[in-house]
Amino acid sequence: MNETEIAQRIEAFDAANGGGVGYYTDKGAFHLYLLDTEAPIARLKPVGKGDEVRLSYWSHRRRWEDIGDMGGVILPLDEALEFIANEAVFWTWT
Repeated sequence: MNETEIAQRIEAFDAANGGGVGYYTDKGAFHLYLLDTEAPIARLKPVGKGDEVRLSYWSHRRRWEDIGDMGGVILPLDEALEFIANEAVFWTWT
């Protein structure tokens, strides 16, 4: 899956859920942030298998950290977006 397809799916998910989230790309990852405050929400890094992405959250250490202790969570993009929308850890700094 290319960057344009990922961007379109992020935008569609955001629009379907009321908007308010922006994104930018850096070093091959998509960084989601809250438009109102520019607070970081999540980082989605494609892993090269279909549409799978590795999820990271913005931690109290002021850096991106993997979810879980065993190398992070990897999910298909749509599942990752749903996971982000429903897990409090992503919204702590917003």
